[in-house]
Amino acid sequence: MGAALSVGAMIAGVALPSLSPGADLVAATTAAGISTTIDGDAQSYRSNDEIRAEIAPRGNFSATTQEEIDETHSRAVAAALAAGMPLGSAVEIPIAEQVVMPMVDGAYSFTDGFGASRPGRSHLGQDFAAPIGAPINAAMDGCVSRSTESFEGYGVTIQIESVIDGEAVSTVYSHMNYGTRAVQVGDCVTAGQYIGDVGATGYVFGSCLHFEVHIDSVAVDPMSWLTRHVG
Repeated sequence: MGAALSVGAMIAGVALPSLSPGADLVAATTAAGISTTIDGDAQSYRSNDEIRAEIAPRGNFSATTQEEIDETHSRAVAAALAAGMPLGSAVEIPIAEQVVMPMVDGAYSFTDGFGASRPGRSHLGQDFAAPIGAPINAAMDGCVSRSTESFEGYGVTIQIESVIDGEAVSTVYSHMNYGTRAVQVGDCVTAGQYIGDVGATGYVFGSCLHFEVHIDSVAVDPMSWLTRHVG
């Protein structure tokens, strides 16, 4: 999550800032205390609690068929989230051993990066400008804690919780195209797995993937983090 490659005849996407991996999502937090507000085109992020994907044993299911197992698993995840529990109370978060770029080389160019100016704040992610329909992949093994067609200013958004090098890491993929989400809350993915397509949903000019990395509720520069981990 590399060197920038420019793509000819591409509409450069510029995403407005940035997604809080907490907000109304209780699945990835140890307690409430995350809030995200939008004032015009600006978004605010503040956190009083750490964002952690706690590792806990997967529930014991009495179902026998795969369909019953999937249904029981989904109920367990939904119950955990509704009770304000972390995703890890219902899903065993895998330990990630590999990190890959969220889009394949040659499919994108970099536009606004971490720290770019935004009204009242700075940009918390990295934008990968690409045509609508370009595939987006999970950066590493993890489990989905948010999958929605509309999340405030971020449009179609997926958030994945992972554990790598002993740290709880949330990766966020937003401004995706409508109807292309390939994973739902509670699903677990592997590095490089297709999760959806680039779009232009939410508060954005042009089509792009807005990609964020949060470590213990703190947004970090995605490019610096990718440079250290992709390999």
